[in-house]
Amino acid sequence: VQLQASGGGLVQAGGSLRLSCAASGPTFSQYTMGWFRQAPGKEREFVAAFMWAGGMTYYADSVKGRFTISRDNNKNTAYLEMNSLKPEDTAVYYCAGARYGNSWSHASDYESWGQGTLVTVSS
Repeated sequence: VQLQASGGGLVQAGGSLRLSCAASGPTFSQYTMGWFRQAPGKEREFVAAFMWAGGMTYYADSVKGRFTISRDNNKNTAYLEMNSLKPEDTAVYYCAGARYGNSWSHASDYESWGQGTLVTVSS
C-alpha cells in the first residue's frame, strides 16, 4: 500500500490539528496503521496505532489523552487528531502501515511509510 500523509502546519501551543493518511489499494482494512514522529536530532518514536483487527488503539504515554487515532476503511484513510498541542510535539509526523500487523510500537513493525508532514507548535 502507498501512503500519503497531510495536514501538518504551524499551530500555537494549546491548539489542535488533524493529520490524514490516505492509502492506495483495496486492502487498507488489512493494515494496522500507525503514526510516528521524529523531532530534529532525535530518533523516530511511536505515537499511536490502530490495529487492523479488533479495533484496538494504542498510544505513547506522552500523547495519551490528547491525541486520538482513527480510521475510515471506506475512505482508505487514517487520522490523527491532536489536541492540547505542546511545543515538544513539534516534529515530522509519519504514517505507517503493516499488513496483518500484530505489533505496533516499533518502526520495524511496519513495511509501508508515508512521506511525513511537519507539525510545528509555537509557545
